[in-house]
Amino acid sequence: MVLSASRGRFTHRSKALVALLAALLLSSACSKRKHSPPVPFTPSPGWTETGAASWYGDPYHGRKAANGETYDMEQLTAAHRTLPFGAILSVTNLTNQKQVEVRVTDRGPFVGNRIIDLSRAAARAIGIIGPGTARVRIRLLEYGPARLLPAGGPYAVQVGAFSHRSNAEALSRRLARQYDPVGVVKRDGSDAPWRVLVGRKNDQGDAESLAAALRLEFKDVFVVRLD
Repeated sequence: MVLSASRGRFTHRSKALVALLAALLLSSACSKRKHSPPVPFTPSPGWTETGAASWYGDPYHGRKAANGETYDMEQLTAAHRTLPFGAILSVTNLTNQKQVEVRVTDRGPFVGNRIIDLSRAAARAIGIIGPGTARVRIRLLEYGPARLLPAGGPYAVQVGAFSHRSNAEALSRRLARQYDPVGVVKRDGSDAPWRVLVGRKNDQGDAESLAAALRLEFKDVFVVRLD
């Protein structure tokens, strides 16, 4: 009877120890998965994807695209959910075999199973203005610059854009403790027209260096040309 009771206690402790070790291992695995950085989606040239394409024009024409450029629906550009900005794609309409080359400057589409959103000019080139959508195959040709800026300066670094001027001015005062000049500029035609700009550089390389320093603290930072 004593031996049986001892075995019972030993078995109970063993099961508890096994459960504890399993929980620790699972916790460690979950922690590692949680903190692992996402892998950038940068396929090699030649990569293809097939699916539905759509196009967009007004009211986005003239507004800022996700890469910081001003969206011009008469340029050959496109929005893709994951490809890096500057990716050059060949887009083939599988209905009529018409092709066009576009540069990724924006994010989207966020509707259904569509894989790419074309500018109006690109959509016109492959014949989907009327139907609105078409089944296409996209092929990655190469990677170009993430943003294209007009030639010549001066340049500044945009650190934030706000719908309320008071928020932009608060950030401006904070940045002015360390940088000069810092200003708040209004740009109409946007949901967040109040932009906070830092610096005034005649050389784009100097502006990019300033942006890299600011990017250590702020997320959405990019170089703009001062018009």
